[in-house]
Amino acid sequence: MRNTPKILLVEDDQHDIELTLSALVESVVPKHEIFVVNDGEAALNYIFRQGEFSNRDENNPHLILLDIKMPKIDGHEVLRRVKSDPQFKQIPIVMLTSSRMEQDIRKCYEYGVNAYVVKPVNYFEFKESVQSLGNFWINWNLVVL
Repeated sequence: MRNTPKILLVEDDQHDIELTLSALVESVVPKHEIFVVNDGEAALNYIFRQGEFSNRDENNPHLILLDIKMPKIDGHEVLRRVKSDPQFKQIPIVMLTSSRMEQDIRKCYEYGVNAYVVKPVNYFEFKESVQSLGNFWINWNLVVL
């Protein structure tokens, strides 16, 4: 039996954070099982248990939702570092971003992203997309971490 699912949301836009949390809580996991960080440096510290997160529990997230355009360290670099580490590379990472640029998409898949989703502008489409992502990666897709 696996641990209670945990999602790491790496997002710097407060509005997108609120929409994502609302959609996930409504469909997938209780709010206390979603951890939010606002920049790439904090994301890496959380994942690798460094700095302010050196004492976080041993259970890794079951899913990382990652934006590309992030302060301090961008999403590409976070993705590259996580997927290049044998201890963490099996964690599913979904890019949830506004970028439709082919070079961003290509780079993410080269670095090992599990899915690339462009954030819909419409509220209801955004909510539906996040709920579908959460349901697939948390409820349907099996991962051993």
